[in-house]
Amino acid sequence: MASTDKPANPETGKEVPPPKASYGDTPPPPPPPPKAVDLFAVDVALRFLVFAASLTSVLIMVTSKQTVFRGPIPLKAKFDHSPAFIYFVVALSVAGLYGILTSLASLSVIWKPIFSTKFLLHFAFWDVLILGLVASATGTAGGVAYIGYKGNEHVQWNKVCSIFDKYCKHLAGSLATSLFASVLLVLLVWLSTFSLHKKIPK
Repeated sequence: MASTDKPANPETGKEVPPPKASYGDTPPPPPPPPKAVDLFAVDVALRFLVFAASLTSVLIMVTSKQTVFRGPIPLKAKFDHSPAFIYFVVALSVAGLYGILTSLASLSVIWKPIFSTKFLLHFAFWDVLILGLVASATGTAGGVAYIGYKGNEHVQWNKVCSIFDKYCKHLAGSLATSLFASVLLVLLVWLSTFSLHKKIPK
């Protein structure tokens, strides 16, 4: 059985009353919550790079044309001769427009941080969608470009890059730039997800 004896003064043998709380005593304030991680400056930079990479990729692709002569017959190669390259230009144009619009939206969040969580959630959804669009366009155009570079002996598809060398160099530069845009979009998805995770209370 637990003892309920109150402490006593060893000199007088009388019970010592507990100390009375002072009206001025207040409990210590709770520790401040951890500061939310604000990475919108990095977000703006990445989104502007997506815009720049997409625009560069489109410009390189639409200027990829070459005319060579095989005897008296001129042979022309242009990006719009292939549906895959047309799809590539459309997809990267959409990604470039998305990049500049979301750059401005991310800047507005820096000025008004109260909307940061809402914007982060929308960014995470749309970044994944645009990433899928850019990746599919890059893969489609890359497959056609690879056939043009290597050919396919099994189905008698001849190489064309040995003839249209300048044209193929433009294609390679455009595809490399779009691949860079895809990597930037992956980083944006990770950044938005990480920022949302940091806003969850522990």
